[in-house]
Amino acid sequence: MRIYTVHAPRTADADIRAIGDRVVFVRDGIHVWAFVFGGLWLLYHRLWWALVGYVVLMTGVSIALGFSRVGTGVSLCVLLLLALLMGLEAASLRRWTLSRGKWRQLDIVVATDEQDAERRFFERWAARERDLAEDSMTVERGSPPPTRNVPGQSFSRPPASPGIVGLFPQPGGST
Repeated sequence: MRIYTVHAPRTADADIRAIGDRVVFVRDGIHVWAFVFGGLWLLYHRLWWALVGYVVLMTGVSIALGFSRVGTGVSLCVLLLLALLMGLEAASLRRWTLSRGKWRQLDIVVATDEQDAERRFFERWAARERDLAEDSMTVERGSPPPTRNVPGQSFSRPPASPGIVGLFPQPGGST
């Protein structure tokens, strides 16, 4: 099973129908094509700032390795480690670019592939919207908690006083 993060553009309304076709699923884990073709992968996914950083980093490391006169094997190992880092962090770079572009993370989905992740996400989102529409007693976040003086509810009556518990006197009693 793979883990996908779900991203959508920030809009004034939270209605998924308004942004449903613009939802992006980013798979977490290693991206083999980013490992093999780092710059082309960044270019394909339009990660411009990450591409600039990648080119500067790879150029700087190549120049530094050339000036330090290390062996070809060491240079190859260093460049392979940087390519491996690119493959491991490709999803993080994509999420970072989306967050810079005024996108928000909506959910995290565990699925076998991207189509399954889409199906699971939209089913869960539709069920959540349906539950909110059907529940007439829904309390939104930020509203005050229910009070204790609501008649007819079990939490509106204070508990019976058990008397003295332990070695402490009852409030208002003699000491």
